[in-house]
Amino acid sequence: MAANEKLNPVDVLSEIEAKFEMFQILNEKGEIVNEDMDPKLSDEELVELMTRMVWTRVLDERSTALNRQGRLGFYAPTAGQEASQIASHYALSKGDYVLPGYRDVPQLIWHGLPLTQAFLFSRGHYKGNQFPEGVNALSPQIIIGAQYVQTAGAALGIKKRGKDNVAITYTGDGGTSQGDFYEGINFAGAFNAPAIFVIQNNNYAISTPRELQSKAKTLAQKAVAAGIPGILVDGMDPLAVYKVTKDARDRAVAGEGPTLIEALCYRFGPHTMAGDDPTRYRTSDEDSDWEKKDPIVRFRTYLEGKKLWSKDKEDEIIEQAKADVKAAIKEADATDKQTVTELMDLMYDVKPSNLEEQYEYYKGKESK
Repeated sequence: MAANEKLNPVDVLSEIEAKFEMFQILNEKGEIVNEDMDPKLSDEELVELMTRMVWTRVLDERSTALNRQGRLGFYAPTAGQEASQIASHYALSKGDYVLPGYRDVPQLIWHGLPLTQAFLFSRGHYKGNQFPEGVNALSPQIIIGAQYVQTAGAALGIKKRGKDNVAITYTGDGGTSQGDFYEGINFAGAFNAPAIFVIQNNNYAISTPRELQSKAKTLAQKAVAAGIPGILVDGMDPLAVYKVTKDARDRAVAGEGPTLIEALCYRFGPHTMAGDDPTRYRTSDEDSDWEKKDPIVRFRTYLEGKKLWSKDKEDEIIEQAKADVKAAIKEADATDKQTVTELMDLMYDVKPSNLEEQYEYYKGKESK
């Protein structure tokens, strides 16, 4: 820069933002458009990934129906986000730690959480949080963005124990507006912790559109402030999501620190089943445009072109998923109901005096 030139911070910002172009391997037509970056999964791996995505779509459909029937409690739909959720998880190992948000129950299930317990979690039953031995995960975080701070700590613990594993977490675009988001990525960067931070940017924090949440052109560029790598990926492209997550995991295990991944995606349903109506803030044209990018349709086209997938195969997976859901909800229905006094016993080591009277009251009702 010449001595008489002035530094223009706007130009610097534009230069930074220009570096965050969306990474894609498989386009909306199911065609490979970035051959050099294709992760070259085996035929068996490609089929397994598609199987998990289809199974998860059916789980979402059945869970939505069960919620409307009053047989599930809190539920956050996942349709449309199968690539960002399932393909990222597919790049992990069993020994990695998953710290999910409340929409990320599918990753927990594929990490080893029995479906019955996922349903019990939705009902608020304490047994839904009693994870089996070997399932390295925390319960879904309800507080927006708090899992980012937890992940930084978990990743540091992995590093101090000398394990070749990572901690991965997920939040939505709204989560990036929380202080915990910045604290988490900054802490992990400062300590070079093996963490993967995924932003599932589905364009809405409940009803607040992405453009009203931040002036940043991308959310991935927020990694710059923490001094860690950030990447923007097509979150409807299973191969691209798998590739960037696998690369982030390889970096972390090699001691190169955390990565921030922004997966640009879309949720086809409401934010949650707790009264949200997306038609009040999204247009049918917007929905239609994103439905053309459906990750399952895209991946199906690709696999059919490779002679690896068929309607019969998909129908088989769909029926298996329905059977799995039916068996799991039946088992959840047969689980002893949680009592009020059990909740209090689990919540408090020493109960506040104002709850003692209530405790005795409910204990008497439960014994009848």
